Amino acid sequence: MDLTAESFVAKLRTFQSDAERAKIGTYYKGEGDAEVIGVRMRHTFDTAAEYTGMPLDEVERLLESPYYEARMGAVSVLDFKARRKRITDAERRELYELYLRRHDRIDNWDLVDRAAPRVIGWYLLDKPRDPLHALARSANVWERRTAITAAFWLIRQGDIEDALVLAETLLGDEEELIHKSVGTGLREVGKVDRDRLVGFLRAHGSAVPRVTLRTATEKLPADLRAELMAR
Repeated sequence: MDLTAESFVAKLRTFQSDAERAKIGTYYKGEGDAEVIGVRMRHTFDTAAEYTGMPLDEVERLLESPYYEARMGAVSVLDFKARRKRITDAERRELYELYLRRHDRIDNWDLVDRAAPRVIGWYLLDKPRDPLHALARSANVWERRTAITAAFWLIRQGDIEDALVLAETLLGDEEELIHKSVGTGLREVGKVDRDRLVGFLRAHGSAVPRVTLRTATEKLPADLRAELMAR
């Protein structure tokens, strides 16, 4: 296969749909030169899976594309690369560094969510988590979302300490997109340790945004959830 950014975009164009372009336009706002081709997410993901062997310099070129689906394809390639069974730590670091270096092109909530857990979180699983805490203090909303979303992978491995600290850091964030992600992170913490989740929510009381609280308590027993929501 011709594993280049140009051939990736050319293949995406074969799936173009005006109806899909209109649909994507309702939730993707993007920034700068963002454009939408009009490709169903399934086709974008399937194409990315076929291009898992794409060299990283071509993945970066794909990130530089003005097209939303191309950028989604690029972060999907990074995610598929991170899933490989024989990936080395050095290769994982390359994915991690590319994601962070080109965060300027990862500029929508779903682009972050597609790759941050495995590309950022998995790399940091056996390393200091300082980069996540630095991202949580960033002025860039997408970098802050990366911080809490990457922590989902840590939580999945039973490691909840950094996730709770990140959630506390982001409780006062002005962006609802961050509130939702923090709520999701806390909900996942509750699957690992319900008492720690409940203790966190009780300790922070009314400082927890409503949307965060709704999401964080989704899996709790009805009576406990009602108590916490009433607070």
